[in-house]
Formats: sequence, C-alpha cells, structure tokens
Amino acid sequence: MSVFDVYDLKQIENIELLAKKVVEGFIIGLHKSPFHGFSVEFAEHRLYNPGEGTKNLDWKVYARTDKLFVKKYEEETNLRCQIVVDTSSSMYFPKDIKVKNLEINKLQFSALAAASLMNLLKRQRDAFGLSLFDDKLNIHTAARSSSTHYKLLMSYLENQLADQSLNRSTSTAEVLHQIADRVHKRSLVVIFSDFFDQGADQEELFAALQHLNYNKHEVVVFHVTDKSLELDFEFDNRPHLFVDMETGQEIRLQSNSLKEAYTKKISAHQKSILEKCNQYKIDYVPTDIRAGFYPILRNYLVKRSKVS
Repeated sequence: MSVFDVYDLKQIENIELLAKKVVEGFIIGLHKSPFHGFSVEFAEHRLYNPGEGTKNLDWKVYARTDKLFVKKYEEETNLRCQIVVDTSSSMYFPKDIKVKNLEINKLQFSALAAASLMNLLKRQRDAFGLSLFDDKLNIHTAARSSSTHYKLLMSYLENQLADQSLNRSTSTAEVLHQIADRVHKRSLVVIFSDFFDQGADQEELFAALQHLNYNKHEVVVFHVTDKSLELDFEFDNRPHLFVDMETGQEIRLQSNSLKEAYTKKISAHQKSILEKCNQYKIDYVPTDIRAGFYPILRNYLVKRSKVS
C-alpha cells in the first residue's frame, strides 16, 4: 500500500480538508509511537497570574470551574513560524508522467506538507506565515494565529497549485535574504525547496541561510526531491527526452549513458548543502515525496520542543 493511499490526492484542490486528514491521522499515530510525549493540543486559556489586569478574564469559565483563566490572544502565541515554499517550475516534477502509481509532484507535496504544518500550528495556538517564491517573492504574510488568516493562506496555496505555468526560474538566495529581513525576530523558518537554482552560486545560497541565522531565526530546510528519479536516476534503460522545466531546454539521451556521472554530481550537490547547514546549525532534512507527510510533522515537533 502506498503512503498516500489513505488520501484522495485528486482532491488536492481542497487542500484544507486534506491537511486536516493528514494531521488527524498523524495525531492518532503519535499516541502509538515513541513521540507520544509531544503535546499537539494547547488550551485556549491560561491561568490568571495574581496582580495582572482583569480585562481578559473569562468569567464564563470562572462560573463553571471557580478558577480564574485569561483568554489567550495572538500576541501570547507560543511560537512564530514562517513557512517558505519554492514554487518554481522545477517543483512541478514529475509532470505528466506516472511512476510506480505516484500521482503527486514536488510542489503538490510541499504545499500539502505546508498546509498540514499550518493545521498543526493552529491547533497549538501558534502563529504562522507563508512565503511563496520563484525568481521573486510573490506572497509573503506576517505570522498570525487566527482562523481567518489560516483560511487565507490555504487559498494562497490552492491558487498556486491551480497555476500550471512552466519556465519559472528560481532565485532562492535573493528571496531568502528578503525573508530574513522581513520575518519577526526569533521565528522558526521552515523551507520547502528542491534547491535547483539555474546558474546560481551555491555560496550565495549559503550566505542567505547564514543571514537567517544571523537574524536569530531557527531554520529547518526540507530538501524536497523525488529520490528514485532525481537522486537515484532510476529510469528504464532506453532513450528518454529530458526537459529542463525552468528553461524549456530539451535533450534526448540513453539513461544509462549518464547515470553514473549524474548521480555523482547530484550527490555532491546534496552533500554540500548538508555540510553548510550543519556548519550553520540549520536542521537539514532530505525529503522524498514518496515517503509521505508524517516525517515532516515529526521533524517539526522535534524542532518545536527545542525552541519552545
């Protein structure tokens, strides 16, 4: 059984409903796993501290419990999380092909993973914002925890998935520098990207990641790939037409003729990002779109337990 069989991914346009199903399944599994100690529900109130103002006391709760509780508001949020999603054309891979019954591409996976994280953050009364980028920062919102904000961000993700435009390039480093300056200090920044940046200098990317660190943000990088195709290059040994989804350039090659050279180069690319992330104390998570969403949520909870 595929890790996606429990979800009808053909209904991904209703990303809010799918995200809710992902999180509910994750929470059920959480209680049966070594992660059962993580809290995934936060009260809507906190105990009243003697001496503080009484403006926000919940008198209805007091009438039922004979205890004083204060309503929690956005400024009292436990965590601020900025979720950053690469929407460049390379994220539409695999496109128009069905491999081993997989019917989800990197962007769909990242969008649904981001929506699931937001659902979990909302349950925990944490604040969350969204940044969508390709060669520029197209959407950037401040972190909030309201239901209205949550629905707005779901609509941004759904609109992005409806846009099937190709030939959109990436400027990851430039965008991350902008986000580092705009995000509220000491936020958790979660990045979903395949880090295929046309002609970019890797040192520029590393400088942008370091900028996030310098501004006191905690950073988690989910390096999103289709592992079997993009890393292991598991194509049938026959001629294939390979198309660069960001430039439209095409080349026809026998897959086995370049597999060794390709896998060596892509492995070095991934290793260099890992080493720099380790150097800057950034959490780096290789993320295979065939592995499902639970590893994303587990890694988030582990990180959250460290920054709370």
